[in-house]
Amino acid sequence: MSSQSRELVIPPGASASASSVEILRAWQVNDSLHVSLKSDAWKEANAWGLVLADIARHVADALRQTSGINVDDTLDEIRYMFNAELLNPTDEPTGGFIQ
Repeated sequence: MSSQSRELVIPPGASASASSVEILRAWQVNDSLHVSLKSDAWKEANAWGLVLADIARHVADALRQTSGINVDDTLDEIRYMFNAELLNPTDEPTGGFIQ
């Protein structure tokens, strides 16, 4: 990704597979989060919990590789903030479902 790019690179495995499907895209817009997602990617909502956990592990590994930050410490911080935000949201989703 170039410093001018607004989009991330598609992972090699995803671009190489004819069966891959994009399920989540998140954008930082000023100080807010804008999300596009394929809500019907799985029939059961608990699958999204697995996705979010996998994303947390990818973030922790990326921070370890780029900054040397301990994976367990990063996961503890992510877990803490995830639970805090679920219990006391700092904002609510807006917008709607677009097909």
